[in-house]
Amino acid sequence: MTGRCLMVLALATLPLVGAAAEFDEDYEAQAWQELALKLPPPPRAETLQSFYVSATTDHHFSIDGATLSTGADGVVRYVLVVETAGGARNVTYEGMRCETRERRVYASGRRDGTWSKARSNAWVRIQDVATNRHHAALFLEYLCPGGVIVRSPEYALSLLRRGGLPMGRDW
Repeated sequence: MTGRCLMVLALATLPLVGAAAEFDEDYEAQAWQELALKLPPPPRAETLQSFYVSATTDHHFSIDGATLSTGADGVVRYVLVVETAGGARNVTYEGMRCETRERRVYASGRRDGTWSKARSNAWVRIQDVATNRHHAALFLEYLCPGGVIVRSPEYALSLLRRGGLPMGRDW
């Protein structure tokens, strides 16, 4: 190529370089913003949907289907009920970000049906470990299969009822 051809080629690509820089600035300016939170009513026995976690736990895990939502901010929100083998019952209102594989507890349920705000509002990375695997099960098999948020609360409930997403199927 001659020097003149190289110069014409370089000048022709300048608008593209400027456009790319403009796009990068716009992209980074759009920081993720979580939607405003509204606490749900306490869970009801008739709307609880059990889900399987693993053979290594004696606890019983349920999501209150009436509280399950998929937000425009990419967060799946739900009330989680954990009943331990010893008879304790833990109720939490939580959110899960499929895009970042994180979860957050917004509030804990009290016996009288009211909520107590969580001490920490930090997002925590979801780990797939044998103990306390319920968040990993929710992420991998029910709410974020393939790391992508489910398309609707109804679809998430169908996955909970069916025992998760069979391998190789679309979600």
